[in-house]
Amino acid sequence: MSDTLLDIEPGLAGLPPTVGDHLRGLRGALHLRILGTVRAAMREQGRSLTGGQGQGLALGVRTAVDTFVDAVAEPDRALAPTRAVFHTLGRTEYREGHRVDALRAVLTLGARDIWAFLVEQAAAPAATGGTPTGPDARSTGPDAGGAGTAAGPTGTDAGPAPTDLYVIAGALFGYADALAGAAAEGFLDEQRDTAQDWATLRRRLVTLLVQPDPPAEEVLRAAAETARWPLPATVAVVSVHGTDAEHLARVVGAGTVATVIGDAVRLVLPEPRTPGRLDQARQALAGRRAAVGPAVARHRARLSYRLSRRALSLHQQGALGPDPVVSCDDHLLTLLTDWEPGLAGHLADTVLAPLAGLRPTTRRTLAETLHGWLRRQGQVVAVAEDLHTHPQTVRYRMRQLRALFGPALDDPDARLVLALALRSRPTGGADHSDAG
Repeated sequence: MSDTLLDIEPGLAGLPPTVGDHLRGLRGALHLRILGTVRAAMREQGRSLTGGQGQGLALGVRTAVDTFVDAVAEPDRALAPTRAVFHTLGRTEYREGHRVDALRAVLTLGARDIWAFLVEQAAAPAATGGTPTGPDARSTGPDAGGAGTAAGPTGTDAGPAPTDLYVIAGALFGYADALAGAAAEGFLDEQRDTAQDWATLRRRLVTLLVQPDPPAEEVLRAAAETARWPLPATVAVVSVHGTDAEHLARVVGAGTVATVIGDAVRLVLPEPRTPGRLDQARQALAGRRAAVGPAVARHRARLSYRLSRRALSLHQQGALGPDPVVSCDDHLLTLLTDWEPGLAGHLADTVLAPLAGLRPTTRRTLAETLHGWLRRQGQVVAVAEDLHTHPQTVRYRMRQLRALFGPALDDPDARLVLALALRSRPTGGADHSDAG
């Protein structure tokens, strides 16, 4: 293990002090340039420097630049503190579901950019009017102040001579490899520490899939790779009453991953349209109260999760029928009208207000007639048959309803709202049981 930059590149011992002073003068410009390069590389990976790990990486970049600049001037300076920073970054990369190659790529790009920047600086004329750096700007005679001393007072202004740059290059790329090695060690240490905790890995994977903002594809792929879960094109989220996530994932099988979110198990079933897969899942969940979300593209997993979560809640309230395992696709209208607790009741209170002042018996009779008339699209004879009454009676009641509701009975949108309200409140009476 290299403890100093001198261990990486012994030639640093021969550099003149002016070279180290020159690099220290470029410290601020190097910070700006390398951070810009790292930001661009992070964006390509679907990541940002604004989050916790991003800010840590930005600090790591500044630390790496500072250490390198100072170590060129003082090549026996210890590298251990900077290696520790990148060891920690490697651990964090693993915890956040990234691949260690991503951090290595950032380090390689940063080192190349530092090298390009130093070459550009060396190729430019000295800012204070000195001569350009080149073979003639360097003295190798006995009066040159030691091997590698720049000629005259222009050495510091013009930057390192080409032979000095080659030494710096060897130190720079060896230094980047050392930091990448420290990051890889941190990554592997974290992987070893959590290798047996598959529940944690898969819990994180499920959370990524169903979080409000879909994760970047690279982030999701890294998390799936870490959890050893082949990333499917489509998924269905199943919400199950209980907390035995790992047990249920094993029972359902077919690559299902699971965790507990809120008060229920959330199973992510890959490729649910595979013939027999949903039937197998339903059989495995026999005897458990569960709601199967719709099959959706992977990036829409949150929709399947939200529907199954709400369906399970309604199922526990007895709103989705007697079957223990229900499918969201079979109850979309109920999910739509009962999505927000209390909303269906408010809708009924509002649009059925014309019935509110009637006697209970009359209100119930008119509500049943209106509901039947809307369902049968105004076919009086069919409504009469459904209600076991005479068509003339239905016509009489409809005249009463037209007096109460007026033009609304001829408006398609108003009829739709009335049908939804009566579906929630068939008798037309006040009922605040769903106001919670």
